[in-house]
Amino acid sequence: MTVARFAAALTLLATVAGSSGAQRCGMGSPFPGGPYGLSIGDPNEFFRPRNWAGNIKYDGRITFARIMYRGYGQYSNREGPGWLHDYPRAESHFMRIMANITTMRPFIEDGPKVGSNLLALEDPELFKYPVAYLSEPVGWHPTDGEVLSLRKFLEKGGFIMFDDFRFVSRDVAWNDFVTTFRRVLPGAKIMPVPSEHPVFDSFFRIDLAQLKDGCWSSQAQYYGVFRDNDPTKRLMAVIAFEADIGEYWQWSDRGFNVVPSNEAYKLGVNFFIYALTH
Repeated sequence: MTVARFAAALTLLATVAGSSGAQRCGMGSPFPGGPYGLSIGDPNEFFRPRNWAGNIKYDGRITFARIMYRGYGQYSNREGPGWLHDYPRAESHFMRIMANITTMRPFIEDGPKVGSNLLALEDPELFKYPVAYLSEPVGWHPTDGEVLSLRKFLEKGGFIMFDDFRFVSRDVAWNDFVTTFRRVLPGAKIMPVPSEHPVFDSFFRIDLAQLKDGCWSSQAQYYGVFRDNDPTKRLMAVIAFEADIGEYWQWSDRGFNVVPSNEAYKLGVNFFIYALTH
């Protein structure tokens, strides 16, 4: 794949409606209704987007699987609970990139169904999708059944990406996530993913220095969970900490800085390619 081809693919999305100064800083941030967003509704139910037209039937195509969690953690008036943030524009844009630069023919849209399938962790359909994406894990508090299902998904070869991991209290948010994930894989160590790891070179060579979050002025950090806690074995989960990769995908056609947007797309492609080949 040539650089020119990737640039052309990105141009499809970057008919920019403004300069890089028009970045949507804070547009995807949690609603300021408490330390972890507004808590409303039944915590035992799943929020459904108003315009959601249902999932497409599995037909063998690569399809973006966005994980839902119960309740209204990390609620935003604009985007609903945290797991829904950047939907469906982020995955719709990202899958267009995947279609243009690879031989894959991923699902992008079918009438009113756009971007991704929304899946609960306990949904048996999840096991048909090798890559899962969970936004705003600060609001993720899985049941025992969801914990068990995610454990089986990962052990059977699944890969999950945790994104949009920002917080009010760094230590509280991180410790809470570590405690939750250790319910999924007891004894698992969450460790930094080395910059030389194959996931950063599985399709594109990533310049992580370019992925500094332009809205929050923080350098993203990438953590992972490896099979048997061995960094030489399969990477099962990646945690984009102090980062919001989906935000770059979502707003790449509306004025986000093209340099980190390029790297955000490349990083997403690498995660998918790594997951599909390991």
